[in-house]
Amino acid sequence: MSRSPLRGRLAVGALFAGGFLGPFGGGVTASMLPEIAGDLGVSTGRAAVTLTAYLLPFGALMLVSGTLGERWGRARTVVVAYLVYVLASIVCVLAPTFDVLLVGRVLQGAANAFTTPLLLAALAAVTPAGRLGRALGLFGSLQAAGQTTAPLVGGLAASADWHYAFVGVAVVAAALAVVGLPEHARAAVGREPARLRTALQPDVLRTGLVAGLGWGALGGLSFLVAFRAEDDFGLSPTGRGLLLTGFGVAGLLTARLVGGGVDRFGARRCALLGALSGAVLVSLVGTLGSLVLVGIGWALAGVSGQLLLVGLNASVLSGEGPNRGGAVSVVQALRFLGAAAAPIALTPLYGVHPSVAFLVPTLALALLAPVLLPGTRPARRVRTV
Repeated sequence: MSRSPLRGRLAVGALFAGGFLGPFGGGVTASMLPEIAGDLGVSTGRAAVTLTAYLLPFGALMLVSGTLGERWGRARTVVVAYLVYVLASIVCVLAPTFDVLLVGRVLQGAANAFTTPLLLAALAAVTPAGRLGRALGLFGSLQAAGQTTAPLVGGLAASADWHYAFVGVAVVAAALAVVGLPEHARAAVGREPARLRTALQPDVLRTGLVAGLGWGALGGLSFLVAFRAEDDFGLSPTGRGLLLTGFGVAGLLTARLVGGGVDRFGARRCALLGALSGAVLVSLVGTLGSLVLVGIGWALAGVSGQLLLVGLNASVLSGEGPNRGGAVSVVQALRFLGAAAAPIALTPLYGVHPSVAFLVPTLALALLAPVLLPGTRPARRVRTV
């Protein structure tokens, strides 16, 4: 009799662990590129494609993966995705050539696209409405922790053998597949099949555009912060890594506070506060002459990022419609596509003048987010589709 409640608690815990695994697996190669390059006979620049190979299918497939997963069944889809992730990680471990490693990374990213949105939908299903913000805040903080710790753990693994990093993620994914989803988080299959058009509603797309804009101008701006830390303050690679870590650590430490704020004050209000405060902080990070103040500003920007993302996720997950997974999948896809576009759009501006590269996303976030964010009533209609 006691095994079932224990399994249920493990399954709920696995929802959060899955949130950590995705960004961790995506960024784990960042600090071991020289070792991968040396072992597989490619340049370090070529080895960096392992990051793109993961992120591109991850972001692109999420436009449809949530809807497909809701149609096929959350539990079945998530378990199969974890098993594919295990196989893909084994491919990475055994890869005899760089091209085979890239195949493994593409499969990892594709599998992750079918876990993240469905885990969020499952979390919404098992969480009381008045505590959804807290749960999403914790989930978001673990995603930030995964992104933040991935380079550190990858570097530690590479000091012995970079293959060990992929062995570790394979073991974790296998354990998550065994645990699965909580029973009451599994969407009914066959009663009302999820359709993509129920996710591609105007308010969902507007929310997704804010997510893409917001994450491109906050979390996706870490490369600019690293550029400035080196050019203006002469920080070493280790120092730059510590500076950038502040963004994720601050988000992790304030997760309960951010989630509680969303529950108390409302999803839209908190998302708007995150966007506007983030815009102010990014402008300060790009212009302040003190390294200490830049570090504090960047850490506080991590809190703004959590406010924005938790608020946006809560706005699309708090309804009872048949395709919540599809809606949050679209929002997450646009979030990561926005982050992917940031280096392409802003690096040339940094060459013109560093301050311009920071002020352009600041103005875009401050001016466009309030306009694009759906109002309370339209958002409520979308959530009940």
